[in-house]
Amino acid sequence: MQNNISTNTSTSLSNLRDHMANERTFLAWIRTSLGIMAFGFVVEKFSLFLKQIVFFFRKSYVPTTLSISPLPGYSAIFGIILVALGALICLLAFFKYKKVETQISNDAYKPTIALDVMLTLIVFCIGVFLTIYLISNI
Repeated sequence: MQNNISTNTSTSLSNLRDHMANERTFLAWIRTSLGIMAFGFVVEKFSLFLKQIVFFFRKSYVPTTLSISPLPGYSAIFGIILVALGALICLLAFFKYKKVETQISNDAYKPTIALDVMLTLIVFCIGVFLTIYLISNI
């Protein structure tokens, strides 16, 4: 009888640890999505700042030989896309959290890498885009 109680307690503690690990993973995904959204917000607002600087210098007494080219506006679009991707990652993280929670409760956990691959591709694309953007502005 005592051995049965010990086994149930051990299983329940193991399940509790698994659920807490799942919650920590979910919170890490939320922090990642918030970071991506914050980065997108900063990129978009920096675009607005650059447009205001160009507007200010065009209004001031700048010699006509100095040409200030208009900004194409890619950073604003890029910033908005980053905010949207961050929101999407947040939503997908919640669905993954609930799915894993159900799998842990049913002792039927099967790992998936879809969200991991998506985040890796997003960060890779951000890096490639920023590299191209910075090289084109040299």
